[in-house]
Amino acid sequence: MQRKWMMLGAVLTMLSVAIGAFGAHMLKEKIGADAIAVYETGVQYHMIHAIGLLIIGLTAGQLGPSTKLKWAARLLFIGIIIFSGSLYVLSISGIKILGAITPIGGVAFIVGWLLLAIDVWQRGRDRS
Repeated sequence: MQRKWMMLGAVLTMLSVAIGAFGAHMLKEKIGADAIAVYETGVQYHMIHAIGLLIIGLTAGQLGPSTKLKWAARLLFIGIIIFSGSLYVLSISGIKILGAITPIGGVAFIVGWLLLAIDVWQRGRDRS
């Protein structure tokens, strides 16, 4: 589990840098300031949650794998796809309905972080 999520986190972090650079250099003049702001929000959340996957991998290495950690990682990954992905497509295409699915990704982020916190809290108490 540790290796899988750390590798995915590293790849997704790299992709967030590449996607951000693409937006800054290729899209800025083409899609307008409001759309760039939406795009940049997608990049920011993409990066933060890819780092979250690295943290989950490190946590699994310290505490061992668990069902909660697996679900936390899955939800952060799903959140990146739905939240950031919908913002990328929305900003480039202008299809406003995509904004309706963005909150689903946000909920995935929230639940993923909550599961990480619960797992660390519960297993940390057992070690004290």
